[in-house]
Amino acid sequence: MVIGKLALFLLYAFLCQLVFSSSLPHLCPNDQALALLQFNHTFTINGFDASYRSYYPKTVKWNRSTDCCSWDGVLCDEMTGQVIELDLSSSQLRGPIPAEISRLSKLHVLSIKSHSYELRFEPHNFELLLKNLTQLRELDLSFANISSTIPLNFSSYLTTLDLLNTQLYGILPEGVFHLSNLESLDLSENPQLTVRFPTTKWNSSASLMELYLRSVNATGRIPESFGYLTSLRTLRIASCNLSGSIPKPLWNLTNIEDLDLDDNHLEGPISDFFRFGKLWWLSLGNNNFDGQLEFLSFNRSWTQLGKLDFSSNFLTGPIPSNVSGMQNLYSLILSSNHLNGTIPSWIFSLPSLAGLHLNDNHFSGNIQEFKSKTLTRVSLKQNQLQGPSPKSLLNQRDLHYLVLSHNNLSGEIASTICNLKTLQVLDLGSTNLEGTIPLCLGEMSELMILDLSNNSLSGTINTTFSIGNELVVIKFDGNKLEGKVPQSLINCRYLEVLDLGTNKLSDIFPKWLGALPELQILNLRSNKFYGPIKDSRTDNLFAQIRVIDLSSNGFSGDLPERLFENFEAMKITSDNSGTREYVADIYENFYTSLIVTTKGLELELPRVLTTDIIIDLSRNRFEGHIPSIIGDLIGLRTLNLSHNVLEGDIPASLHQLYVLESLDLSSNKISGEIPQQLALLTSLEVLNLSHNHHVGCIPKGKQFDTFENSSYQGNDGLRGFPLSKDCGGDDGVPQTTTPVELDEEGGGDSPMISWQAVLMGYGCGLVIGLSIIYIMLSTQYPTWFSRMDVELEHKILTRMKRHKKRH
Repeated sequence: MVIGKLALFLLYAFLCQLVFSSSLPHLCPNDQALALLQFNHTFTINGFDASYRSYYPKTVKWNRSTDCCSWDGVLCDEMTGQVIELDLSSSQLRGPIPAEISRLSKLHVLSIKSHSYELRFEPHNFELLLKNLTQLRELDLSFANISSTIPLNFSSYLTTLDLLNTQLYGILPEGVFHLSNLESLDLSENPQLTVRFPTTKWNSSASLMELYLRSVNATGRIPESFGYLTSLRTLRIASCNLSGSIPKPLWNLTNIEDLDLDDNHLEGPISDFFRFGKLWWLSLGNNNFDGQLEFLSFNRSWTQLGKLDFSSNFLTGPIPSNVSGMQNLYSLILSSNHLNGTIPSWIFSLPSLAGLHLNDNHFSGNIQEFKSKTLTRVSLKQNQLQGPSPKSLLNQRDLHYLVLSHNNLSGEIASTICNLKTLQVLDLGSTNLEGTIPLCLGEMSELMILDLSNNSLSGTINTTFSIGNELVVIKFDGNKLEGKVPQSLINCRYLEVLDLGTNKLSDIFPKWLGALPELQILNLRSNKFYGPIKDSRTDNLFAQIRVIDLSSNGFSGDLPERLFENFEAMKITSDNSGTREYVADIYENFYTSLIVTTKGLELELPRVLTTDIIIDLSRNRFEGHIPSIIGDLIGLRTLNLSHNVLEGDIPASLHQLYVLESLDLSSNKISGEIPQQLALLTSLEVLNLSHNHHVGCIPKGKQFDTFENSSYQGNDGLRGFPLSKDCGGDDGVPQTTTPVELDEEGGGDSPMISWQAVLMGYGCGLVIGLSIIYIMLSTQYPTWFSRMDVELEHKILTRMKRHKKRH
């Protein structure tokens, strides 16, 4: 009886302890709390940005006085108190990720992703982390700077591995594809990482649902082993340098919902993709797919499709008119193909359409009214579309990109266009528009790019550009605009490109534009500007200018030496071997073009490199000398001062322009010799010094051996290659005095003697001759005189022979 009561008591005590212990969580171990504090100690916190609601510093309240299991971003096991989850994503941390994190050996989830690119791993710490954290299920280090190869020792429990944009390099171990529990793998944006797909069945084939490998080096074909990934829902392998056709086993992936194969070299008929019946995202842009779009008319399975991108392929024919069942489509991108016909009405009737890109095709007909009220991006440029712009475009609340350029539209620009409060890009260039520029365009607070070029717009530019506007590009070139340059342009503090060329503007040089701190391109060519460009005492005017084109105007007076001195951006050179940078490259897929005269040709630059540094002051009435200060503008690629009234010598300082490719000083009154130092310009491709007053010898060597007669014609005093007149010096070096030929009939072998030498010879000969006659007559030594005469004749003949050998 006593034993039975004792047993009941012990059972009761055990149950009480069990209930009590389960109701109170364990404190996290001291060593793990210390590791977390040491881990936190290595970071600094960026200033809080309230515009990102998901960003906040989770570690700011960590301290020793509280249980680490209660800390923000930390989750502990309820039974053991071990830290099993550490989520510091978007915590605004910066600094090195220390080795202490590897001491949290029970971690199941580790997320330290950031969008600041300021978290980094010290050498070997990434490998140590993977070695010690053997129970990890989820690892997200995206945007941390790992700068390492990928080791082999991943946790076999991993279900999620996200190393997006982490500076990985080397060869990806094939074992990553054989992690048997892996469900999501993202190694995107690591261009130095080489990925070689397994050619046999992957161990992760049954579990893998998401595969993101955008912008890695996976050169070659898509292997047939992809056909085993039967659970795959998302496949994004864009920009991987893949080639060839889609393997047949891939069509068996019937669960695919999100497929992105952009920016590869894949090929085959576009119609094959209708086999994927569950798609809501299909992006195949910038490949070599071909065929027509007829299959869209009988495909009834894409009812969930939201995005369709077939851009930059080789598609032909029209878009079928009888397409139905795609009412959820919000983005349609068919740009840069060979499509033709009219744009079918079903596209304009899509109720949720946000983005429509049909540019760079051969579409014709009118632009119909849009049913959608949610348009954000519309690009129809480079087609043969006709008629007026649809009014429904002007009633969009969220439209920020409207590009209709290079079509055959008609009508005027409606002032209601200014109702588009969110508009950032407006490109109506080359669309046959007439009328005037709406006054309100300068008041659109979000507008960054305004292109109305190459139309028939007339009148003055009465637009008032408001203070605080965001304009970066203004292109009004190729119209019939008159009057002056509006002073309110001074309010465009972000302006990089101002193109007013080929109009009828009449004004003095708007020197005040030089106060715009970001201005890089100023084009005033082919207008009616007049008067001198006076030197300014204000420093830093036009400090960032890279292209200044004032050609074909009525400017006069001396060249503005002080203005050239301010061109700071032209005093720097950079090669083209690295990443190319473009002027006003602020908006994806929008390029700022510019018409320039360079290398003797009028060209349209579709994009302007920051290295395209050009000065064109040709076809004006500038006079005086060429300032030597131009030699300091060592970044110059093109210098055109032709068709002016310039005089004096070519400054020798121009030899410092070692990247100069085109130099045109023709049709002036420039005189003197061509500086020998110009032969050092090894990048010079085109030289035009014709129709001036140059004299002397043309420099020899390097680029000067490639120029033709046309570079020098109209300079009667020049000689040397390639002209028919030979030069007098041994190496084409001009003589210190101007040479003349004593015997013009004798050709190139006639001895050349300066007039000074001739006169000196006559004088000396006369004195010596009279002296000899006097001695001969007074001493009566005819024998001695005869012997001296023979010796003198021998010396003269010997010198003449030596002279001929030299020439």
